[in-house]
Amino acid sequence: MREIVFDTETTGLDPKTGDRMVEIGCIELVNLVPTGESYHAYFNPERDMPAGAEAVHGLSSAFLSDKPLFGDLADEVLDFIGDSPLVAHNAGFDFGFLNAELTLIEKEPVCTTRMVDTVALARKRHPGAKLSLDALCSRYGVDRSHRVKHGALLDAELLAQVYVELRGGRQIGLELAAEAAAAHTSRPVEISAVRKAPAGPRREPRRHVPSEAELARHRSFLAGIENPLWG
Repeated sequence: MREIVFDTETTGLDPKTGDRMVEIGCIELVNLVPTGESYHAYFNPERDMPAGAEAVHGLSSAFLSDKPLFGDLADEVLDFIGDSPLVAHNAGFDFGFLNAELTLIEKEPVCTTRMVDTVALARKRHPGAKLSLDALCSRYGVDRSHRVKHGALLDAELLAQVYVELRGGRQIGLELAAEAAAAHTSRPVEISAVRKAPAGPRREPRRHVPSEAELARHRSFLAGIENPLWG
């Protein structure tokens, strides 16, 4: 099954108040395995970049000023995501901005039935635990040492690894190994030919019966035991 793990960076928290999407990063998975295919783009938001948002992702108004508008690349984005399920961390946020941008250029929003929220998956699997992407990377041993600031493509790459683990990544590997072992043990066992005893005269077996002298010494030993258990 094809799935797209994606992340967005924005000018703020709410597209209803004029905030815009400025970056998107997408990673393709097929049967929970990254294919190496990805999509990444920056967008000119046609507005200023608040200092708080820039502190999070490092994208300034000057940097974004010569980037294409979302409408210029919308068809590329839609072609890449296709009709696949879309996986995101706190997916309602990313879906909200993606659909707001599509609405602005009068394109049909992406149906939320395609939404897979890794926060919801993590909450169900680890109730009471921290659910941030950083916390989940630490839990699953995903290296995030190169993550200095938020970035849509980098965060999508990290989230793809976390998502595979949330879906039972290591257990999936164990199950495959178990299936392989079961298949191996179910194969017919080849029994090698039994080696025949060498021909020729056979030696008489050794006697292991005690001699009369040994029996006499044993009786003498027993007679010297005081209060034996056998009465």
